Amino acid sequence: MSLSMYQSSIPIFIHMLGNLRNILQKGATHATNKNFDASILVNSRLAPDMFALARQVQIATDMVKGCAARLAGVEPPKYEDTETTIDELIARVDKTISFLKEFSPTQIDNTEDKAITLALRTRTLNFDGKTYLQHFVIPNMYFHITTTYNILRHNGVELGKPDFIGG
Repeated sequence: MSLSMYQSSIPIFIHMLGNLRNILQKGATHATNKNFDASILVNSRLAPDMFALARQVQIATDMVKGCAARLAGVEPPKYEDTETTIDELIARVDKTISFLKEFSPTQIDNTEDKAITLALRTRTLNFDGKTYLQHFVIPNMYFHITTTYNILRHNGVELGKPDFIGG
């Protein structure tokens, strides 16, 4: 039996967003324990030309909610991208997990050949469903969650591989 588009997406997205939530919570706990404003973490970045932590979380959640919606043929919800605290970022992750849990295998399966058009600011990308999921969304999700992990780790948050991989 082959792996379905649903099994290749929604459970992985939910699992990784749960890990992201835990990583963010550890960041908040670290700030409290070290007695500094957690907004320092929210606005941290690894290099001057990279997005800050808040934007990393926003992009990771946008990627997966957009993927689920596009594969299912529904309009992706719009989030305002106004989060300025770790608690607000955690709430965004929770909202995205709840959205993903609304999808069933029948909505996502058999979308391998579905035409997906993604209008970006400077160009338009065209994919089939399988390529969109495997070569665009999943790598982007992992990149932005990894970057969030790295920003927090760089700022002294005690994180390890199990935090990223999860249980």
